[in-house]
Amino acid sequence: MKITCGTDIIEIDRIEQDIKQIGEKFINKIFTPNEVKYCESKGKQKYQHYAARFAAKEATFKAISWKLENKYDLQWKDIEVINDKEGKPQLKIKNVDMIDIQNIDISLSHCRQYAIAYVSILSES
Repeated sequence: MKITCGTDIIEIDRIEQDIKQIGEKFINKIFTPNEVKYCESKGKQKYQHYAARFAAKEATFKAISWKLENKYDLQWKDIEVINDKEGKPQLKIKNVDMIDIQNIDISLSHCRQYAIAYVSILSES
């Protein structure tokens, strides 16, 4: 068994600034339609949720990098953060052979200034 992890922290203002300056081009490059719908539903706090999902994608890249080894062309939107029926975030990853991955766990948190994500992966090898 192998456990890998990735973590990322980002300033919420940075994501807010990118969204306001670059707009739809930035949003559509990084986030899936489901993520956009979720974040936009949060009103004034939407930038915290965008930032947390951005951090989750970065943390996922770090946690799964051992598996990529130049074999896969993983894009931002290949990693999607969804919420289960209780509201717990979950990861969906496309374009990666997930056959030996047993479990992926994610934790997100944010405050006024920062968003952070932690991803752990349990695999057979």
